[in-house]
Amino acid sequence: MNKLDASDAPLTALSIEGPLVVAQLGQSLDGRIATLTGASKYISGFEALKHLHRLRAEVDAVLVGVGTLIADDPALTVRHVPGRSPARVVIDPTGRAPADAQVFRDGAAETILLTLPGVAAPAGARAVAVAPGPDGRFSPEAVVAAMRAEGLSRILVEGGADTLARFLDAGAVDLLHVLVAPIILGSGKAGFSLAPIDQLDEAIRPRTAVHLFNDGDVLFTCDLRGRSAGPRKIAAE
Repeated sequence: MNKLDASDAPLTALSIEGPLVVAQLGQSLDGRIATLTGASKYISGFEALKHLHRLRAEVDAVLVGVGTLIADDPALTVRHVPGRSPARVVIDPTGRAPADAQVFRDGAAETILLTLPGVAAPAGARAVAVAPGPDGRFSPEAVVAAMRAEGLSRILVEGGADTLARFLDAGAVDLLHVLVAPIILGSGKAGFSLAPIDQLDEAIRPRTAVHLFNDGDVLFTCDLRGRSAGPRKIAAE
C-alpha cells in the first residue's frame, strides 16, 4: 500500500453532487477515541488532521453535539488547508452551550444552534428551532431537514461519538471516514456505540477503500449509500 500525504488522499465527497451527509471519526487501533479521563488530543496524526480540514472545506456545515462543544471548545474551521470554513452547527436543545465558546467569539464563520422552540442562542450565534421526536430528542432526520432549510445541504457530522452513533443508527450517513491511528489505549471511550445486533448478517458492510498516510494513520472511506447488511463472502482457498 502506497503512503499518501493527506492532500493527495481521494475524497469521495468531491465526486458527489447535491445533498450529502459525511461523518468522520478518528480512533485508536483498539477503537478508542479518548482515555478514561477524556484526553483525546491528539490520537490522530497531523495528516489525519489535514484530511479533516479538507473535509470541512468541501461542505456547507460542520455539525457537533453540545457535549463536544463543552468538552473540547473546538474552532471547527479550515486552518491547515486552503478553503472556506463552513458554518458551525451545534445540537443544543436546552441552551447548555457556554457563552464564551470560541465558535461564538472568533467570527471565523457563521454559528447556528439547533434548539427547542423558545431557547435563545448566545451572542455570536443564532438559534434555529427544531421539534423534538417522541423520545424528547432531535432525530437525525429532523436535524438534517432543519439544516437544509437553512441552505446547508452538504453536512459533515464531526462529533461526538453519541451524535455520530445516532446518525449511523438512523441510516442518515452517506459517507463515513474512519481514521485509525497506530496507538493502543487499552481502555477509554469507544468510537462506535451503535444499537446492538444479534447476528453477523445484520452488520453494515459498506463499500470501503483504504488509504495509508505517510505518518502511519490509516483512512477507511466507507460508502453507506444503499447500505446493506449480509454475510461476508469468503473466497475458497
